[in-house]
Amino acid sequence: MEIFRDTPGLRSYLKSVRKRNLKLGLVPTMGALHTGHIALIDSSLKDCDLTVCSIFVNPLQFNNPEDYAKYPKALETDLKMLEQSGCHVVFVPEVQDLYSDSRVVNFKFGYLETTMEGEFRPGHFNGVGLIVLKLFNIVQPDNAYFGKKDLQQYVIIQKMADELSLDINIIGVDTVRDENGLALSSRNQRLSDVEKNEALIFYRSLCRAKDRLLNDVSVKEIKSEISEVFRKPGNTKLEYLEIVHSDTLRPVKNKFEKTNVSICIAGYVGKVRLIDNISII
Repeated sequence: MEIFRDTPGLRSYLKSVRKRNLKLGLVPTMGALHTGHIALIDSSLKDCDLTVCSIFVNPLQFNNPEDYAKYPKALETDLKMLEQSGCHVVFVPEVQDLYSDSRVVNFKFGYLETTMEGEFRPGHFNGVGLIVLKLFNIVQPDNAYFGKKDLQQYVIIQKMADELSLDINIIGVDTVRDENGLALSSRNQRLSDVEKNEALIFYRSLCRAKDRLLNDVSVKEIKSEISEVFRKPGNTKLEYLEIVHSDTLRPVKNKFEKTNVSICIAGYVGKVRLIDNISII
């Protein structure tokens, strides 16, 4: 497994790789890897001749400085996991390698950045767009793999690739969950065992909302029911539950719309913010 810590070194290596007409896959991550990340690596290894995984905690996508400072970091463990998975190349740049002090470029994603995560994390998707496009330009992959747990991010990156005519296949990989249903997340490392059990309220709320929607309960009533669940005494807080069209993230208003629909949720367990979603195909 090759490890590169600066852009010129990686670019030079990949330039020689492209001469061999190999199919490249990119898996962008912020590290603190878990089984969900390895599922992305596995998908790339299956589809591509060479897989590049980036590890970079991107400061521009954190609107909360404390969240950025506390984001878990475990590079040594991450590298061991990637080597065991069969990943070919790891890119671990420093902030100064990717961003200059005179940055002026910003992304606007219209409606997609004003709903759900965009509403509660202003500027977040500008940071996501910038770092992903940088990685696309550096690696120039054929395929790029993203987890569908971050559904809004996945949809925005698809839209960006389409509108900028990027010759990259954006591939979504299904959420990986533990045996109790909790979506795997790097932020789970900040939860105690008690808090991990409390966090199951998010997945259970998604399942309840899905069941109610399939039984023709109105969206307004479903959202009211889930809000009531979170009003009970405890260590959890609901930020939003939204029922949306999976490809546009526009709200579902008709209770009889049940195809290509996703139910998205976000909130806190203690001081740790979690997101999750489930889809109705």
